[in-house]
Amino acid sequence: MEALARRLVPDDLWAVASTLVPEPRPRPQGGGRAAADARQVMVAVVYVVTSGCAWQHLPHSFGVTVPTAHRWFARWSRAELWRNLHEATASDPALAEWTRVIRDCAARRHYD
Repeated sequence: MEALARRLVPDDLWAVASTLVPEPRPRPQGGGRAAADARQVMVAVVYVVTSGCAWQHLPHSFGVTVPTAHRWFARWSRAELWRNLHEATASDPALAEWTRVIRDCAARRHYD
């Protein structure tokens, strides 16, 4: 699983993405569970959007629940993370191509 995760969201991509990912919103009532690990969620989301996998078939081995992955995907899509990530990686041809694929696939999923 680790090899797949590094291929879907390599370290250099995560270095850029981690600066663009919106902070989880605080719960108004306080308490609750700690937020999921943003990189794990990103790996799961990138897997779903680029593979064509249905959300409900997200493998448990990603360590992220389906509702969490989908909720964060929707929040990130509203925040235009995918477009911003593609623009931020424009100077690196390999990353720019991968983030273009992610952006395009995410756009199709967001509007389906």
